Amino acid sequence: MNPATFKLDRRVFELLKDGDFQRFTIRSLRDAYARQLHGTISDVELWRFIYDQVHRLKRVGWVQQDPERRRRDQVFHVLEKPNGLIVSLVQHRLYNPLNEPQSEENEKIAPPKVLSELSSTRRLESLAKEIRLDMLTALGEAERYKQLFTEMPALRARVEDDYIEARDRSSRLLGHLRAIENTLKMLVAA
Repeated sequence: MNPATFKLDRRVFELLKDGDFQRFTIRSLRDAYARQLHGTISDVELWRFIYDQVHRLKRVGWVQQDPERRRRDQVFHVLEKPNGLIVSLVQHRLYNPLNEPQSEENEKIAPPKVLSELSSTRRLESLAKEIRLDMLTALGEAERYKQLFTEMPALRARVEDDYIEARDRSSRLLGHLRAIENTLKMLVAA
């Protein structure tokens, strides 16, 4: 079986390989990411994006949560890239080059509506695959946590918060997936 490709935001990757972020919090990573953005974006949306990126990195073993658990400003540590992990650096939608000033030449070349709908469809299909994979991972994680504290009740207090977090994440991802699939159906029907 071929190893799966792990998609990672280019700016998150660049920040994490910087020596200043070998030990970080989601807040510090979000603030550094925000300083690099052109245009405006809500802190909440950016926090969710960074949170998802960090937890995806944690699942593949590239980032480790500090042993000291905190409710706020949890510390994470960057580890070596896992062997066999194929990384694909992507430009995330939060980085919108349309927010940057454009030259007159760029304004003259506008893509036809058909091409933009086709690229939108491809982008949505790609996003749906990524979200489906993340959702299945979160579902499996929640299922395993529940199984652990069912089989070993002594672990319940330690893993119940992680179980609830994984379950909630899978529910949110299911909502995202439904929204994207409905949008795709609408685009195909048009």
